[in-house]
Amino acid sequence: MKKYPVILALSLMAAGSLVSSCVDDDDNYEDYKEWMEANNAWLSECKNKVDADGQKYYSEIIPDYQRGNYVLMHWFNDRELTKDNVVPFYTSTVDVKYKLTLYNGEPMDSSFLMTENGDSIYRTKLSDVITGWSIALQQMHVGDSVEVIVPYQVGYGSTGSGSIYPYSNLNFHIKLVDVPGWEIDVE
Repeated sequence: MKKYPVILALSLMAAGSLVSSCVDDDDNYEDYKEWMEANNAWLSECKNKVDADGQKYYSEIIPDYQRGNYVLMHWFNDRELTKDNVVPFYTSTVDVKYKLTLYNGEPMDSSFLMTENGDSIYRTKLSDVITGWSIALQQMHVGDSVEVIVPYQVGYGSTGSGSIYPYSNLNFHIKLVDVPGWEIDVE
């Protein structure tokens, strides 16, 4: 019978932590409410954008392994020309060129000043990047150039990162240059 007070105490502590974290999120939400609303309005516009032929401009990519998450992608290249090229896995290292802007066009980051791994190349493991990047890059073949709209839930979330505000939907232009270390079995 003495187990019940311990379980009750642990349950109350867990509930208290949950309420406390919700209060913190609510405070953050109020501070960035207008920013989030503007970001979400832009995201909705992107979802509904059509090209000159009346076709959806962006493809909504929903990974099988995380059905609740998605990114919007638009390919700039002819995908038929890259369809036989390598596609990275979640455990792969990739070389990419990229530019990041916020929904309002404000530039935030770019690989174009990087030289360590080659001219403008950013090298990273897919498992080390935001979920939106991981989703997008696993849909790309080496040589693909895309625009990727990353909803804040698969970006930097409700906390943000550095100069990226909480609830920021992100606009990336990414070119997958290489998947270093990829080995092909030759028979």
